[in-house]
Amino acid sequence: MDAFEPIPPEWTAKAIHAHQFCCPTCQASSMEAKRVWINRRSPVYGEDRSRKWQEFYECECSTVWWAWSSDRPPSPWGDRERGLDDLF
Repeated sequence: MDAFEPIPPEWTAKAIHAHQFCCPTCQASSMEAKRVWINRRSPVYGEDRSRKWQEFYECECSTVWWAWSSDRPPSPWGDRERGLDDLF
């Protein structure tokens, strides 16, 4: 199973919209999902021309949920400010 397959897998058909970026049943994070599929074929454009995608997850509790990529919480590893000592 590839998260970037162009055709949606069958298991995504029963997905429910999670209004917070976690499983709506057990509150597990997306990092704990058994399966993932990202709908990159149909981006939605915001007023500021930013793109967002539907991200589908199958949780360990068997709930299938989706959320917008723009609702994903910031990564603790990305966009960190680097000091000059880190650059050299």
